[in-house]
Amino acid sequence: MDVPESKVRKKAAYTASSGSAVKKPNARWFLPAMLTVLLIGLAWVVTFYVSQGAWPVEAWGNWNILAGFGILVAGLIMATRWR
Repeated sequence: MDVPESKVRKKAAYTASSGSAVKKPNARWFLPAMLTVLLIGLAWVVTFYVSQGAWPVEAWGNWNILAGFGILVAGLIMATRWR
């Protein structure tokens, strides 16, 4: 049995992309906001240790460490988005 040849498809010529899409820079407020969040987190943890647990929120006890590091992590996540 003779199999008929398939029809040739017409495709547009392949053009390579430039590698990655051009990403817009961050807004002007982003860098100061990121640095502020990082410094607040650092100040929170340092204040907790220096005051021997009396500050920033005495009722939270050692949860102040988690709060401070949570703020620091938020700043680090912002740092990964900085261009």
